[in-house]
Amino acid sequence: MKNCETIQIGSTSVALGERNDTFLEVSQSYSGRPVVIPVTVWRAPRPGPTVFVSAAVHGDELNGTGIVRALLLDAPFELQSGSLILLPVINVLGLERHQRYLPDRRDLNRSFPGSAEGSLARRFAHAIFDGIVRQCDFGIDLHTAAVRKTNYPNVRANLRDPAVKTLAYSLGSELIVNSKGPVGCLRRAACDIGCPTVIVEAGEVWKIEPAVVDVGVRAIASALSALDMISQKPVKPACQVRVDKTKWVRAENGGILQFHVAPGDVVEKGQALTTNADLHGHEQNVTIAPAAGVVIGMTTLPFVTPGDAVCHLAIPKMKMDKLRQARAAASDTSLGVRLRDDLSTSVTVTDVDAAPG
Repeated sequence: MKNCETIQIGSTSVALGERNDTFLEVSQSYSGRPVVIPVTVWRAPRPGPTVFVSAAVHGDELNGTGIVRALLLDAPFELQSGSLILLPVINVLGLERHQRYLPDRRDLNRSFPGSAEGSLARRFAHAIFDGIVRQCDFGIDLHTAAVRKTNYPNVRANLRDPAVKTLAYSLGSELIVNSKGPVGCLRRAACDIGCPTVIVEAGEVWKIEPAVVDVGVRAIASALSALDMISQKPVKPACQVRVDKTKWVRAENGGILQFHVAPGDVVEKGQALTTNADLHGHEQNVTIAPAAGVVIGMTTLPFVTPGDAVCHLAIPKMKMDKLRQARAAASDTSLGVRLRDDLSTSVTVTDVDAAPG
């Protein structure tokens, strides 16, 4: 564990048993005024791990901000040991412009650990990494799908690292995607310095979706429980599926899609995913699942051109019947049902027989 006596955020020191709202300067505006990000440090009376929870590294991904807000306002648990560093919005400059990127058009989540003498993005990343991440033992970074897409909740982690694997599974997610992450992303850079970090992907941009918030709060509480920071029992999902391969299924023709699956659906090889019709309503082709898997993401834009990403499949090694049976046997499926309904609100899902002829 890092230094348990004090946590230093800029000029603010936070001791054990204290909770403090503060700001960290990360850059300056064109007028020379400080650009700051909000930080809440929440410390239990007893020492323990220090965990950061970050949101909106991409400025248009607001679900994570909603999750952190719920932690701040609702206090869903009592912190008994250790410390939480909560970062509701990292990319404040992107947030103010409703944009994914920084004003220099760089991706902040490809700029870590940053540099004190680099570009705006690298200096921004350096301020966060040196000012916060280096003080932490674990990290949970919250994300959504990119624009015009949605993601079914999943954890992404480098499962070759034992500590990262333990953290990933402790979140209680049904789907765990094995990946190191791209060079320059926050979780990969944090793992490189010995701070096991994972990301939670769920929902779409420009929204705070209630079911996604509930999933995120439950996942974080489960991880903190596994770290003995709170007294709640960790979440035990009906089934946890390791995913080593994913595949985007792409449109063959330009046209308008009719969807036959929703985020989170289990599909078999050869199953119809979408039907593509022209603007006269004549069917052009049916998009078929190339393998059995779980719909981990999909477009929310029904109009496509050839090659557009339509449906993202997680392709685990386990048989899909096992996952179906585990879901059917689960004592509480209410949140899963809410997720499927909420995440598919941007699309109309029908049976294949109801598609254009």
